[in-house]
Amino acid sequence: MSMSKLFAVIIALAAANAAQAAPAQDEIDKLLHQKGLVARLGDSIQHATNRAADLVVNAMDAVGVPYRKGGNSADTGFDCSGFVRAMYQQTVGMILPRRAEEQAAATEQIEKAELQPGDLVFFNTMRRAYSHVGIYVGDGKFIHAPRTGAHVRVESMKVSYWEKRFNGARRVLDAAPQEQISTSRVTTRESVAPRSYRLGGTFSQPSVPATQLETKTALGQGI
Repeated sequence: MSMSKLFAVIIALAAANAAQAAPAQDEIDKLLHQKGLVARLGDSIQHATNRAADLVVNAMDAVGVPYRKGGNSADTGFDCSGFVRAMYQQTVGMILPRRAEEQAAATEQIEKAELQPGDLVFFNTMRRAYSHVGIYVGDGKFIHAPRTGAHVRVESMKVSYWEKRFNGARRVLDAAPQEQISTSRVTTRESVAPRSYRLGGTFSQPSVPATQLETKTALGQGI
């Protein structure tokens, strides 16, 4: 083999090794979780209610689960609204509507400055309002199922992409339970028996009476 060909092979092998050694963003997210991201958010979580703290910890356990459009389960993957719905059902027994915009409509509108761990944050990622949703975990960060090819991960709301697309915050845990509406379950392997509630709120229009809200089973949309 000529020196030029040998040199080319060495360069190619070095490039391949470097590509394998460089961790993907999703792997970095997993490492952050494994090294105690929950602990670093301790001050925020400490001031949350017990249910909110449990919700955040449970959501962190899903870091690394792959995105799947229409997904409801850690076994097969989540989309954005399926992830939020599953976390609330598994942790506090509340069944939220299936789609992101329905979740916004069924929960209490709050200001961005009022965000606490466990609140929902919504983004316009598909040229329509409330097309993406995540769970606020404190310190300006949220956890979500981003898009096809990605995994559940934690991101900063201060990143320009999310800052430009942020279009609402909602609160679920302070919403008073009003009426039991369903015994349907999210498809998860270790799901607890749910308590199903209608949740009242605002959605840039007059509040809808609790008796008119419905839990949808249609597949949600992510980004």
